[in-house]
Amino acid sequence: MQAQKESPEDMQCRDKFLLQTAVVSPGTTTKDITPEMFNRESGNLVEESKLRVVYVPPPRPPSPVREGSEEGSSPRASVSDNGTINQTSEHKTFSRAYVEPKENTTEVKALVSKLTEEKNSVIQQNNKLQQELEILRRGSSRNRGGIPFLYVIIVGLVGMLLGYLLKKT
Repeated sequence: MQAQKESPEDMQCRDKFLLQTAVVSPGTTTKDITPEMFNRESGNLVEESKLRVVYVPPPRPPSPVREGSEEGSSPRASVSDNGTINQTSEHKTFSRAYVEPKENTTEVKALVSKLTEEKNSVIQQNNKLQQELEILRRGSSRNRGGIPFLYVIIVGLVGMLLGYLLKKT
C-alpha cells in the first residue's frame, strides 16, 4: 500500500479494509499466527468487519476565539459497513494529539456537567451538615449549665416558704 499524493477533491473514497479476527488459544504469540488460523473451512471461528476509508482534512491551527463550527465537534473515526464506529489506538492518539485539545466533545461536556452536578450536590450536603452542627452546638451550649437557673429560684423560694412555715409553728 502507498499513501496518496493528493487527496480527492470531494474528499470521498470507496476504499475499504477487511479486518479478520480469529479465536486463538491462550499463550499464543505473534510467531504462532498462521494464515490457516483465518480459514473458516478448517472450523476456526473467524469474524470479519469491513472498514471504509474516510478522509479527514488536516487540523487547523487553533483559533484564540472559539468559533461556532468548533463547538460540539466529535473526534474522527472510521465507520464499518454495519454502522459501528471503530477507532484504532493510533487514531485515538492522533485525535487527542491534534484535534481534541481545543475542542469540547459531547463526551467531555457530559462528564463536566455530571461532575458539576456532583459538586453542587456535595456543597448542598455540606451546607446542611454545617447547619445541623450549628443547631447541635446551640442546643448543647444551653444545657452546659447543668440545672437551669429557674429551677434554682423555685427551689430557693420553696425552701424559704418552708422555713417560714416551720419557724411560725
